[in-house]
Formats: sequence, structure tokens, C-alpha cells
Amino acid sequence: MNLHRWSYLPSILLILAISLAGISDVQAQAPSGHQDISTKAGVAPDHPRHASGHWEGSPEGIAYSEFNHHFAGLSDMLFGFAELGQALQYPLPLWTRLALPTILGAVGVYSMIWSDHDAWPIGSLSFADTFFGQDREIIEHKFCAALAMAIAICEALRRTGRVRHPAWAAPLVFLTLAGSLLLFVHSHANHPGAARIDLHHAVLGAVGVCAGLSKGLSSWLPGASPLVRKRWDLAWGGCVILFGFLLVVYSE
Repeated sequence: MNLHRWSYLPSILLILAISLAGISDVQAQAPSGHQDISTKAGVAPDHPRHASGHWEGSPEGIAYSEFNHHFAGLSDMLFGFAELGQALQYPLPLWTRLALPTILGAVGVYSMIWSDHDAWPIGSLSFADTFFGQDREIIEHKFCAALAMAIAICEALRRTGRVRHPAWAAPLVFLTLAGSLLLFVHSHANHPGAARIDLHHAVLGAVGVCAGLSKGLSSWLPGASPLVRKRWDLAWGGCVILFGFLLVVYSE
């Protein structure tokens, strides 16, 4: 048996266990905290963000938001190490090439469902209110989830050999840049710690832009030697890991 082929399995199982435990814990706490806060505010508990504004910045709201950021960060670090290993040309199992689309796709699906406590499909807001309403924070969260899923699909097709044209590297580069630039204007406006969160997101955005540019240069730099491309691939992998780490240490 090739033990090296299974060397990543314990880490993956640990991440999944932590994630499932965290999801259960946050979802178990959220309804009761939502009801208590809304009741104290004297308003109906259906729309905590829009009616009372007390979910944002509450202990339950902070726990929910921090878990989502930490989950995304651990996921980014996991596929970032796989990307870095590929750049270093370590003899990794073949399936690690699919780490990025698999993990990023899972993060995208998770965020599309659970990014916001009161948004569709788990909250009181309708589909139309969630995607076309007045809450820009929710819309941007769902948009980033869609970007992650789009990148995952394109990279899965590319890395399994279903598509081979160099242009198929473009979605990873340009959608990474789009999501990173969005972080510069993404704001938790109703949050008591909005200024600190905005600064953190700006740093995230800068690292994300560096990641996207590095991947673009490794893919399309005219006349670049294999060594130069390898260095830009190393920068890409390092930036992805740093991006994930910044999400893991995110605190409100």
C-alpha cells in the first residue's frame, strides 16, 4: 500500500469534523439568540438585521460570522497547501490537483446557503429580498459564493482535461481578482466594530489581488521560462495560504 497517497486523509477528516461540529453549534445557538434579542428590542423576530439591527454585532451574530470566516479560511489554507505542493513539484497524489475545485466548490455552496443568518434559504428573507434587496452586505456575500462556485466548475473541467485551451485559466485569475477587489468596498456597516473589520477586509483584498496577479503571470507571462512560471506559482500558493490564515484569525 502506498501510504503517501493517504497522507492528507487525516487532515481532511479533521477539518470536516471541526466544520460539522461548528455548524451544529452555531445553528443550535442562532434561533434562541435571535428570538431573545428581537424580543428585548420590542420587534418581531423575523428580520433581526432589517427591523432591529441587533443581530449584527450581537454575541450570537459575532459567533456566526466568525465561524463562517474561519471555515472559509481553513478551507483556503487546505487547498493553498495543495497548490503550493504542486508548484514545488512534490510527488503529491494525483487527486490533490482537484483540491482547489473540490474545496472551493464546497465553500461556495456553504456560503450560498449559510452566509447570512436571516437570508434565503435559511432565514426569513425571500429569494428576491436576499438577491435584489437593499442589504448590500448580503448581496455581496452571495455574489462571492457564486464566484467561488464558478471558479470551482471551471477548474474542475480544466484539471480533469475536459477543456484544454489556455483561456480556461482566465476564470480563476479574473474571478479571484473580482472577489478580492470587492473586499475593498465590502462593509459591515451596522456592526460596532465596522472600522476594524473594514481594515481587515482591505488587507484580505490586497493579498487576494496579489494571488490573482501571480496566477495570471504564471499562466500568461510572455516569454517566461519554466523557472519564472514556477516562482509565480509559488507566489500564488503562498498568497492563498496567507489569505486563508487571515480568515482563520478573523475576529469581530
